[in-house]
Amino acid sequence: MTETPAPQAPLSVETDLEITIDGTRADIRSTGDRLFVEFQSLGGAIRAARDVPGARMDEIAALLDATDLTVEVRSRDRTIVAIGADAPAGPLSRWVGTAPAQVRAAGLVAAVGQEVGAGIRVLRDLFG
Repeated sequence: MTETPAPQAPLSVETDLEITIDGTRADIRSTGDRLFVEFQSLGGAIRAARDVPGARMDEIAALLDATDLTVEVRSRDRTIVAIGADAPAGPLSRWVGTAPAQVRAAGLVAAVGQEVGAGIRVLRDLFG
């Protein structure tokens, strides 16, 4: 009997999904070797990230590296964190303790700015 070989990199994902993590909806889309997990708010992304234990993050990173996949966690159309084959953790990631996940400072700042803008629009609608 011949054993079936294990899948080799690159692995491709060709589907779009919608998931709920701790009551927060996230849309997942794929470009083949990259998965985009889009949260409607920065708070939702942070709540979902808290549910992933640090030890599991190492396992997730190893699996993504082995299958040549990268996951980008996004909020308000901005990548805030990436992990996997094309997302090496840099000094900022090691400093804030998110390694092996890569923190994208510009995306995080832009997402925070959009959150503040959304809050201002809500207040204007309520009192304007």
